[in-house]
Amino acid sequence: MGFHTFDPESADKLEDDSRYRYLSHEELVAALALDADESETVADFGSGTGFYTDDVVPFAGEVRAVDLQEEMHELYREKGVPENVSLVTADVGDLPFGDGELDAAFSTMTFHEFAGSGGGDGQSGAEVEIARVLREGGRFVVGDWSANGNGERGPPVAERYDRDEAVELLEAAGFEVVRADERPETFFVVAER
Repeated sequence: MGFHTFDPESADKLEDDSRYRYLSHEELVAALALDADESETVADFGSGTGFYTDDVVPFAGEVRAVDLQEEMHELYREKGVPENVSLVTADVGDLPFGDGELDAAFSTMTFHEFAGSGGGDGQSGAEVEIARVLREGGRFVVGDWSANGNGERGPPVAERYDRDEAVELLEAAGFEVVRADERPETFFVVAER
């Protein structure tokens, strides 16, 4: 879809705890299935101000907060970036990571901004690029606004995917979907490389 990115002028909305109503930090961390030794490298695609990034930090060795907008990183810096977080300004379709470099990745309410578009080869979607940078067996967790929602919050419904469309994109990119839920306003998908 990728119609637009989140407006940094409205970034205060990204720090609202009511976001946990759509995806709790416990559910996100559990779905990532990180090792107990906290040594894994995880990426947050569309990290914004680091709201969900900060929730994953205690469970990972390194977290890479990836956002297309440097303004979002500036806001994250103002809030305070944890020591084990690296800020990466990049398009999810063209990531500056090596093949299999990440152990896990996630996207919270941003999948609609990059899925189905981009790709370092100019042909494939960003989900193919995500598969490239994840190690075999690595998980990609997606919580996003659903096209089946009413559109009262989040982006316009026309800019969203539903669960089945997201699953189709991920499977076409080589992921095996291990969980896919359609919720009243969002969907939640857990996929393995």
